[in-house]
Amino acid sequence: MQYQGRDTMAVAKLDGSGRKILVVDDDLAIRVLLQAVLRRMKFEVELAEDGAAGLEKIGANGHYDLVLLDLMMPKLNGYEFIDRVGARLDGSRPHIIVFTAAGKRGVDKIPEDSICASILKPFDLDKFIDIIGECLTGAHETHPLSTRSGG
Repeated sequence: MQYQGRDTMAVAKLDGSGRKILVVDDDLAIRVLLQAVLRRMKFEVELAEDGAAGLEKIGANGHYDLVLLDLMMPKLNGYEFIDRVGARLDGSRPHIIVFTAAGKRGVDKIPEDSICASILKPFDLDKFIDIIGECLTGAHETHPLSTRSGG
């Protein structure tokens, strides 16, 4: 993720007051960085180190407005998480943004209506915040699935 001096402008773009986000990634640095950025935008943020921990959080804490999900993780990967979260919530899925270094071929394995958006790692913070805003306001397109480049 490109995180430079523009962070003040980026976080001013979106007010997350009253909204809850779950960040699911096995990379501690990414979890901590996203938590810091999202909290500056007034989101309530919870973290999970893999898909299994993410499902536990959803089971224990209920509704999330958005899930930021890495696809490649140990234990329970992002693909398995997407499959199981719909079943656990009786088909009512949270908005999900996936991020991956695997490129478009990694995202093509996900059913079109299962996620809000995707972005490739490393990603630009401004573009990522724009995608979050689009997903939360419903301004996103789920058909057809489009993968955005990070930079």
